[in-house]
Amino acid sequence: MNIQKYPAHSSTLGPDFLQQIAPVDITSIDIASIDIASIEATPITTTSKLIGILGGMGPLATMDFANKILSLTPAQCDQEHLPLLIHSVPQIPDRTAFLMQKAESPLPSLKQGLNTLISAGAGCIVIPCNTAHFWYPQLAAVSPVEILHIARIASKKLSDQKVKTAALLATDGTLKAGFYREVLESQGITCLSPGQRIQQQVMEGIYKVKSGQVVSGAKLLLDSANMMLDKGAEQIILGCTEIPIALDSIKSPIKEHSLDATLALAEACIEWHQQDNKQAL
Repeated sequence: MNIQKYPAHSSTLGPDFLQQIAPVDITSIDIASIDIASIEATPITTTSKLIGILGGMGPLATMDFANKILSLTPAQCDQEHLPLLIHSVPQIPDRTAFLMQKAESPLPSLKQGLNTLISAGAGCIVIPCNTAHFWYPQLAAVSPVEILHIARIASKKLSDQKVKTAALLATDGTLKAGFYREVLESQGITCLSPGQRIQQQVMEGIYKVKSGQVVSGAKLLLDSANMMLDKGAEQIILGCTEIPIALDSIKSPIKEHSLDATLALAEACIEWHQQDNKQAL
C-alpha cells in the first residue's frame, strides 16, 4: 500500500516550496487511541455578558447591523470582538402591516425571540428594526436585562450635535407610532415628517430594498431625503434599517446630512460592552 505523505507547514510558499520542506508521515498518528468521549468541553468564557440581537426585521438589515458592530469594534484579534447572539427569524409578522391595517401582531414572536436570547445568556438586547420599537414598553416590562432604544440613542446624538430640526424617513408604522417625535421633542428638536406623496415614495423605496431591488430603492429614498432637506431639515434621520443600506449602495452624499440610526445603535452596543467590561474588572 502506498502511504500518502503530506508536507508540513512552511512560511515560504514559493513555487518550489514542496521541495524545501520535509514530509510528515500521517501513519505516525494513532487516531484509534484518541478517546473522544473522555475529552471534556471547555466552556468559552468572556469578561462581559453577551449582546443579544433581536433581528430578522428584515434579515438584510440584521446582517448590516452586525457588520457595523464588527467594523466599529477596535479589535486586533478574534477574541477582542463583541460577543453577539443573533436571533434572525424573518417570519416575525410585518410591523407596519399591524400598525396600519391591524394585521397579525408581531408581539408574541418578539417576546419569543427575546426569551430565546435571554435564555442563551444575553446581558443586553438590541432591536435593529425601528418600527419594532413600538412594542418596546411591553418587551422592556418582561425583560430582566436592558434593552437599548434606537430612537433615544439617535435623538441623543442629534442633541449633542446641537441640531434643532430633523426630518424622519421611516415606515408608515414608525411615523404612526410616534415614539421618534416624542423623544426628539424631549431633546428640544423639531421633527419634520414627510407629506403623503413623499411618504409613499419612502415606503416604495423601503420595500424595494426588502425585495432585493436595492439600487432602485436607493434612488427613491435619496430623492425623498433631498426633498426633506429642501423643506428645512438640518439632518435626516434614517429611521428604517433598510434606508442606510440603500444609500450606501449608491455612495450617496446625503449621508453627510443624515443620522444613521442603525449605526448609532451599533456604537451604543460597543459603549455598553466597554462599560460592562469595566464593571467586571
